[in-house]
Amino acid sequence: MKQTRKSTKASEEVSAGELPAPIAAPAKESFFGRLFKKRQNLFVKLIRDQAQTTLEGMDALCEYLVNQDPAVAAKLRAKEKEADEARRILIYELNKTFITPFDREDIFALSRTIDDVIDYAYSTVSEMEILKVKPTSFMQRMASLLRDATYELLMAVSRLEEYPGVASEHAQRAKALENRVEGVYREALADLFTGAEDIKHVVKMLKSREVYRHLSNAADRGGEAADVLADIVVKIT
Repeated sequence: MKQTRKSTKASEEVSAGELPAPIAAPAKESFFGRLFKKRQNLFVKLIRDQAQTTLEGMDALCEYLVNQDPAVAAKLRAKEKEADEARRILIYELNKTFITPFDREDIFALSRTIDDVIDYAYSTVSEMEILKVKPTSFMQRMASLLRDATYELLMAVSRLEEYPGVASEHAQRAKALENRVEGVYREALADLFTGAEDIKHVVKMLKSREVYRHLSNAADRGGEAADVLADIVVKIT
């Protein structure tokens, strides 16, 4: 009988020894840690929203250069105002925040250059309406390339936090597309200045050149945005 009790006691001790250690509860993130993370996400979200709105504006530009629909022009104007509002909010948040996920100068420059892209798209349509300029195949090609470059900028911003290497690749594509726009711009000018016969032709030529310049300037700003994104990636990796 004593032997049985000892065996039972030993068995209980072994069983007790085999029990897994209690799992520690996960440490709660501090209030300031959550707040800082939220502020980081806010800046990335605001720039991403701005880039998304710019892309929608470039879609409208491409559509306008096909049908010159006044409703599409109005849509582009609305997108330009929406992008401006997103930029105002970003600047407001930037001015009241001490610590930012990236250099505040880079955040400001990235927002400014993306905003310039849609501003020049808006100027393109406005001057076409005022000067009564008809779209050309060169304008359509430039706008299509600009739209693709804007998409690459949006993807670069979206991947910046978690996949900076991928963001850099998108920025490089945006830069390459900007160079292609400039190539079409030079083709357009060469075609435009060929065979001027009278003053009427010259006036038409000058009007079209203004439109081409706006599209070229939009590409320049897109290239600057790509450069800023590349600089950010170098700093955070």
